[in-house]
Amino acid sequence: MPGVIVDCAIYRDGRRAECATDFSRALEEARAKGDAFLWLGMYEPTEREFDLVSSEFGLHPLAVEDALKAHQRPKLEVYDDSLFMVLKPVTYDDAAATVTASEVMVFLGEAFVVTVRHGEASPLAAVRRRLEEHREILRHGPGAVLYAVCDAVVDHYIDVASELQLDLEELEAEVFAPVRRDTKNTAAEIYAFKREVLEFRRATGPLAAPMTLLQNPGVPYVHDHARPFFRDVDDHLTRANESVEGLDRLLSDILAAHLAQMGVRQNDDMRKISAWAALAAVPTLIAGIYGMNFDDMPELKWHLGYPAILLVMVVIEVSLYRLFKRRGWL
Repeated sequence: MPGVIVDCAIYRDGRRAECATDFSRALEEARAKGDAFLWLGMYEPTEREFDLVSSEFGLHPLAVEDALKAHQRPKLEVYDDSLFMVLKPVTYDDAAATVTASEVMVFLGEAFVVTVRHGEASPLAAVRRRLEEHREILRHGPGAVLYAVCDAVVDHYIDVASELQLDLEELEAEVFAPVRRDTKNTAAEIYAFKREVLEFRRATGPLAAPMTLLQNPGVPYVHDHARPFFRDVDDHLTRANESVEGLDRLLSDILAAHLAQMGVRQNDDMRKISAWAALAAVPTLIAGIYGMNFDDMPELKWHLGYPAILLVMVVIEVSLYRLFKRRGWL
């Protein structure tokens, strides 16, 4: 399975050794050494490709089903002979303003770690390189791998939250800019941004319960000395969740302010239309009265009647214009 297996190695005392293609023999070798473990990394395996791995490592069928189907919420499941955790790394495309979530499944057992990746947003390669550079962490066994994966995923949450915050500040400046913009596009941008924040929240929110569970004693394959490290990861996750909640609240406030601005602008437009309609109604009314075909009407025989009526129209129009202008209707 060369396209499915990303990497496979046995780690003993923090040092890497290539594993055999026979997973059963590699796992027996790691267990025989006592202080070693096998780390197998896979990318989007099919059911047939994963059958060999699940049978050799004795993985629970429910966890295997979740790992193959993907589209899971972040969670932690404890089985008799393994620990199964789902994480959702995210990436943010600044140009397209989209949040993309992928999935990482981690199987933890006696002397083995199996990671299954779905999607492109994954920190596993960088995590493996960093751990191999810090052998003192790898010496702590499979639990150290789980901690390193969680730490990398959650730390990237904070980076993505910072990028979203910057883009949100730009959107906020556009909404409150003095120059009038296309309100339809602005509302669409706010809704689209809110959808991306919701996608981000689906990745960060459900992870809080598993991180709390990893801090408690009695979790299999996670040593007690690892609890402070998971507590540190949980602190970072709390920061990320608070940032996401703040982004969501601010987006709701911006949307409400934008809708209020639209209402104010519509009122201003209606006042301007009403003012111009009033200016047009005065000469129309006067001209309509003197356009009626009656003989006995005042000023019909007066030779200054026409300029006098025009002067009256001009005076009334100027007076109304100054009144509307002073009140801000024009």
